[in-house]
Amino acid sequence: MLFKESETVELKLIVVDDIKKEVTAFANGSGGKLYVGVADNGDVVGLSDAQADIISVNNMIRDGIKPDITLFAKSRIEEINDKSVIIIEVQSGTARPYYLTGKGIRPEGVYVRHGSSSVPATDTAIRKMIRQTDGESYEKLRSTEQELMFEFAKAEFSKRDIQFETAQMTTLGIINSDNIYSNLGLLLSDQCAHTIKTAVFQDTTQQIFKDRREHSGSLFKQINDVYDFLDFHNQTAASFNKLLRVDKRDYPETALREALLNAVVHREYSVSASILIKIFSDRIEFISPGSLTGGLEVEDIMSGYSACRNTALASVFYRLQLIEAYGTGILKIFETYKTESIKPKIEVTPNVFKITLPNTNII
Repeated sequence: MLFKESETVELKLIVVDDIKKEVTAFANGSGGKLYVGVADNGDVVGLSDAQADIISVNNMIRDGIKPDITLFAKSRIEEINDKSVIIIEVQSGTARPYYLTGKGIRPEGVYVRHGSSSVPATDTAIRKMIRQTDGESYEKLRSTEQELMFEFAKAEFSKRDIQFETAQMTTLGIINSDNIYSNLGLLLSDQCAHTIKTAVFQDTTQQIFKDRREHSGSLFKQINDVYDFLDFHNQTAASFNKLLRVDKRDYPETALREALLNAVVHREYSVSASILIKIFSDRIEFISPGSLTGGLEVEDIMSGYSACRNTALASVFYRLQLIEAYGTGILKIFETYKTESIKPKIEVTPNVFKITLPNTNII
């Protein structure tokens, strides 16, 4: 029998750690066979203790690759030319991408077959495998970052006397059935890659900055930090009704809160752009990536109807009493302006949702 390495065949002289890489590459592709005890030139050398070696191989595959791949990688000992050889037959897996334990779902942990070699997968290829396996819902997809911490999230849950352990994280969709963090977990973790950018301008144009910041970390941390920033810049003006002094803030606090939460809960997280909040002398603009979902029009949300893009994220926020029933936030914003002459404005493009709050002290 002549052996030659190819896209579906890999040869190993002895049991080495690289076997995990080869098995992973086959499972992430169309499958293949790995022969242990065969030299690179195709010569059958055999193994001196195949029974011990196959135990090592099975342990390596079971413990060194995630998700569990044992159903798709079967090993056996065969006698070829009177010599013992281990054959590992790998099928294309159903939970791709498979990755090396400890390396995570990133190029250094995910391998694919390229010709007769196993090479690190690109970020694009990894995301494609995740979408093909998990579907298109961003928050339910497996996170490419698995080294996550949840200090801020734990504090938020603790404030409300709600447990935040593995069981609760699984129920909420932060951890999936394979004990892998989802993108929802990434959003709520301290390692969240998405940010909110805030800027204060001197007048009604964007020509001169007075202040600008980028808020990062867990979405919980971001909404707290951004609200404090908005609250600081929400000035108070005084007027007099005869002898009575009347203080009025530039923006209704409820409107600021609801506009911020709406931007965070409903934005499109599959794109890398940040939420933008721009404070001018006469208005605040909340600009979030992603248009209306579910075929909705502005008239629909003004009537109280809502189709949520990130249902799992909304459920977490609802559980923490940050939001109420879907569709009420926009109505609350307009309710706070019911006695004002100028109303908030909603603008929608194919890629952006924007809501503008007028400064009530200069209307």
